[in-house]
Amino acid sequence: MENILEMKKINKQFFGVKALDNVDFSVKRGEVHILIGENGAGKSTLMKILSGAYHMDSGTIKFDGEELHISNPHYIQNKGISIIYQEFNLIPEMSIAENIFLGREPKKKTGLIDWKKMREETKDLLNKLELDVDPKTIVKTLSVAQQQFVEIAKALSFGAKLIIMDEPSATLTPKEIERLFLVIKELKEHNVSIIYISHHLDEVFQIGDSLTVLRDGKLVNSLSVTSTNKNEIIKMMVGRELKNTYPKRSSKPGKTLLEIKNLSKKNVLKDIEFTLHEGEILGVAGLVGSGRTEMARAIFGADSKDSGEITLNGNDLKINSPKDSIKNKIGLLPEDRKRQGVVLGMSVKSNISLASLERVIKRILINGKLEQQKVGHYFDILKIKAPNQDVLIQSLSGGNQQKVVLAKWLFTDCDIFIFDEPTRGIDVGAKYEIYQLMNKLTDHGKAIIMISSEMPEIIGMSDNVIVMHNGEITGKFKREELTQEKIMTSAAGEVN
Repeated sequence: MENILEMKKINKQFFGVKALDNVDFSVKRGEVHILIGENGAGKSTLMKILSGAYHMDSGTIKFDGEELHISNPHYIQNKGISIIYQEFNLIPEMSIAENIFLGREPKKKTGLIDWKKMREETKDLLNKLELDVDPKTIVKTLSVAQQQFVEIAKALSFGAKLIIMDEPSATLTPKEIERLFLVIKELKEHNVSIIYISHHLDEVFQIGDSLTVLRDGKLVNSLSVTSTNKNEIIKMMVGRELKNTYPKRSSKPGKTLLEIKNLSKKNVLKDIEFTLHEGEILGVAGLVGSGRTEMARAIFGADSKDSGEITLNGNDLKINSPKDSIKNKIGLLPEDRKRQGVVLGMSVKSNISLASLERVIKRILINGKLEQQKVGHYFDILKIKAPNQDVLIQSLSGGNQQKVVLAKWLFTDCDIFIFDEPTRGIDVGAKYEIYQLMNKLTDHGKAIIMISSEMPEIIGMSDNVIVMHNGEITGKFKREELTQEKIMTSAAGEVN
């Protein structure tokens, strides 16, 4: 099978730090090529160079037999390369058809937009993906999976020969992932090549033909998926063997720290009740839409509630806003880190100190030296990969942004941490570091509520587990009782 893409000796530096160091990367026509590596390994940088978002410092790129001189994203789209980012590039207030043909709307002889033709062409694209939605539907009313397929339809509308998918399954349910994989298979059958960036090693073997591993901006290996296994991939990614996916937990839950009673919100939450103990990791399982995030936000004061009692150390709390939670040493690491966890236009340092400004203010001004010193402590503990504290957080990889959110809450010295999908979109090495940090926190008497869609993570890290379905708790299990079957039965709505 011939190569449709050849990238050779690609180099890129940011602030004097090498993000890519002489990387070679090639993709065959009609294959699914998995691109994998730890956070900060250079995957996104390599793809942003290919998509025209970044300019490389040196190297050559050939596509479909032609050497490319990439000047902007439009140039690359016209050549037949499309990229679907984790954060969709859709305009929520516009229709599906308007999003797909934005800036290239078919015109009548009069120069006016030919709406009928545009909707017909959109319908044809959606039919190819077996997506039964009206082209006039406003994008913000679609599910995440439907928006994903609209992005694929948009890529196909450019006549894409190569589609780059960046963590496409990160926010999808198992059924939606199945549908995505069927679409990928159909694209392959039409000789479309796919570059698939993922942190889920199981996906490598489900859909991948070839695999390229990057580490610290360098190529580690490119090989056929059939010639390797999960352990070898982990070793290539992290440069060492990770014998245990989950570190052993030594802390044992102590006295009751937090008690939730009758937490309710019409059509969202119903009579949520549980206790959280010192040194405990309480796992919260359930399918997407089960109300887990809504529960976390109601406890934290980010969303309103109709009723509910929250008791901390035996004292009743009145939490009406996140400020009240922070005052009572409760922190929330949100599911959507880009919109709710960080301020993308601010530096790493400012993001980390944001919830604890009183700790770095002298008189009425921020003491820059003190702030740098205190932030540096968490910068080092969490091994945040960034040239320095002053770079904008938007320049960091997703996993390192997640570490910054963690650092922000560590800086507040919280007693209770609510972690909503703490390892989503994070590579296997960084996951292990976060698990170790969670163990250290509980060793010091801190308590963690951990919401996760990953069953092995729930079972591997939790002392106790509650399972939710349609805004209710349908199951409560101790660590020794946990099985995937019990969790899935409760998640499906059967009360245990």
